[in-house]
Amino acid sequence: MTFLSLDQPDDFASHASSVAVDVLRDWRHAALRLSAGHRTAFQHVDWLGAWYAAFHDVAPLIALISDDATGKDIAVVPMISHVRRGIRIVEFADLGISDNNAPILTLDATLDAGKADAINTALIGALRALPDRLDLLRLKKMPAQIGGKPNPLVALGRIGSSSLNGNLVSMDDAYDHYQASIKRLQMRRCWRVFSRHAGARFEIAADVARAHELLDVMDVQQQARMRKLGSPFVLNDETHARFYREVVRRGVADGYAMVSALVCDEGVVATALGVKHGATYFLLRISHAGDPWSNCSPGLLVTERTMAALHAQGVRRFDLSIGNQAYKRRFLAERVPLTDVSVALSWRGLPYAWRDHAAQGLRRHPRLAAFAARAMGKGAR
Repeated sequence: MTFLSLDQPDDFASHASSVAVDVLRDWRHAALRLSAGHRTAFQHVDWLGAWYAAFHDVAPLIALISDDATGKDIAVVPMISHVRRGIRIVEFADLGISDNNAPILTLDATLDAGKADAINTALIGALRALPDRLDLLRLKKMPAQIGGKPNPLVALGRIGSSSLNGNLVSMDDAYDHYQASIKRLQMRRCWRVFSRHAGARFEIAADVARAHELLDVMDVQQQARMRKLGSPFVLNDETHARFYREVVRRGVADGYAMVSALVCDEGVVATALGVKHGATYFLLRISHAGDPWSNCSPGLLVTERTMAALHAQGVRRFDLSIGNQAYKRRFLAERVPLTDVSVALSWRGLPYAWRDHAAQGLRRHPRLAAFAARAMGKGAR
């Protein structure tokens, strides 16, 4: 295990207000420090292990935060650094793949306002002191809570400043109550229509081989859908395909990664990919076979059937992913705010941090934000 130090170009440790920050360049070493802890589904060892293995064009940069006096771990922050337009940026290990990002917190971490300030001060100080000459810290899509613990990093920004949000459906123990509440979706009728086809069934892949078969179908169906909409599709390129298949390979056996599908004798009609952590399921991708099957709304149906199956296994919280498509409201999903943070680590990062802050402020004024977006074209990057 190699730490970063001012005496050596690859090693460094920083201390502020009794908080120590060690920085590692290898996720496999960092993962051993907090095998148990409060995290979201996107800091699961299967997710991050697959992520760091798949995305090679960035440099791993993992902050290990501990109490300087006792040596006890407090948190692990899984990050990367990379260069964009000449600016060296630090951000979470994400690149648009994860629905949310957060540190991993120890089970017994005490995180009052004073401790959060100490953590943030130490983390920023450590990043500024690295020999990498980093310019900007961008932490996007952070939840305010992590396993019931406050997320200390959101204190650097404003709650809800992200342009994205979660979409959470919470249920009680009676699934038929939920079914009745979404009757306008006509899921029971859709299931009856689908069930008329020979061999019609819903399934959750029981092994890696079957899960990979369904992912192959998902890639084809999603690409066809995006082509019809005139939108780019990258989730089946070499890197993304490798990532999703590795998540499935690692996570199917223990129920973390789940690939579900509507299948009949004519083939795979719809698929869904998600991850489960505790009593929460995150829906990540959906695909369907297109217009010939529209009479049974296969995309909606595979979602509802997945929710029903997981509810029977004890899942009570279903996050339908970031993005605010209309169907999520019809599933009675409530928006969960997420937080973005930008901190300049050098004078070169200042203009980018200012621009990020301006964009976050505009989000409190939707009409003004829409006008600014049109005026700026694609907006801040």
